[in-house]
Amino acid sequence: MSYFSTSNNPDAAIVTKGLSKTYKGSANTPPKEALRSVDLTIPRGSFFALLGPNGAGKSTLINILAGLVVKSAGSAEIWGYDTDKQMRAARRSIGVVPQELHIDPFFTPRETLEVQAGLYGIPEAARRTDEVLDAVGLSDKANAYARSLSGGMRRRLLVGKAMVHSPPVLVLDEPSAGVDVDLRRQLWAHVKCMNAEGTTVLLTTHYLEEAEAMCDTIAIINHGRLIACEPTPDLLGRLDAKEMLITVGQDLDAVPGALADFTAELETPRRLRVAYPPSTVTSGQILAAIGRAGLDIIDITTREADLEDIFLNLTRGPSDTEGNAA
Repeated sequence: MSYFSTSNNPDAAIVTKGLSKTYKGSANTPPKEALRSVDLTIPRGSFFALLGPNGAGKSTLINILAGLVVKSAGSAEIWGYDTDKQMRAARRSIGVVPQELHIDPFFTPRETLEVQAGLYGIPEAARRTDEVLDAVGLSDKANAYARSLSGGMRRRLLVGKAMVHSPPVLVLDEPSAGVDVDLRRQLWAHVKCMNAEGTTVLLTTHYLEEAEAMCDTIAIINHGRLIACEPTPDLLGRLDAKEMLITVGQDLDAVPGALADFTAELETPRRLRVAYPPSTVTSGQILAAIGRAGLDIIDITTREADLEDIFLNLTRGPSDTEGNAA
C-alpha cells in the first residue's frame, strides 16, 4: 500500500535551522524560552525519535511544524517546503497524530475520515477512506459512533485521520499512551509497514524501549536545546558501561580483595554486582578475579547500558549546556 505520491523527493524530510520559540510572560511569570536555536535534519525515509523530559520543547517543535504555534526565530522546512513561504505545500506534506484524543463523538470513523479528506480538498473520487480504515484495523467499526470506540481504537482513528491526505511525513506524538499491549503491537506493526514503504516517521514517546527498538536515529532535546542527534547504535555506544551480577556458592561479608581493582559491591551475602567499562575491561578479567578469590560461581547475568541510561545521563546535566549536537 502506497501512502503518498509525489514527484518531490528531498534528501531531508524535515529541516530546522536556528528554530526558536519564546512564550510571552505575564505580570507574575517571566517569558518562557521553549526552543533555543534548534538545528535538526531528519532524513527522508527514516524512523526518527525525538525524546526529552516533560517541558523540554518536543511539543512546541511539533506544533511549529504543524502550523499550530508561531516560531520566534529560525526556519523550518517539511519535505523541502518552507513552512512560512510555502505554507500550504508544507502542511499537505505532514500528518500529525496528537497526544490528545480529540474526536467528534457523534461522527463514525468513516464520517471522520471523509470530513478530514474534505478539509484537505481531496475529491470524493480520490479518497481512500475504506483503504485507510482497513489499514488501521477499523473496517468493522466504520459505521459505529466514535464515542463507542475503545481508547486504542480512537488512537488508531487518529492515525487514520493523519493518513487521509497521503502525507510523506507522519508525526506521532506519544501514540501509544494509554494503549494496551496488544493494540500497541498492532499500531507499531502498521507504522513500521508505512515506514518500510517510504513514509518518514517522527516519533515522540516516553516508552524509551520503543524508540530503542524501532528508530534508526534518535534526537534528545532538553531545556529547549538539542543535546544529541545520532544513529541509534552510536547513541547507545556513548555510555561505556556494563554490569555483571555474580551469584557465588559461599556467604560473603565483604567484597573480596581480588576485586579491589573493579567497581564492585555486595548486594546480598551471595551476590556481587560489578560495574565496568567494556572498552577497557573484559568479563574474563572479572571472572578470573572471582577465581583468585576462591569463590564458586553459581550464576552470572550481565546488563548492557540501554537508552534509558543514556537518556538520564544526558538530561540530568545543567540546564545551560551550550550548543547543539548535530
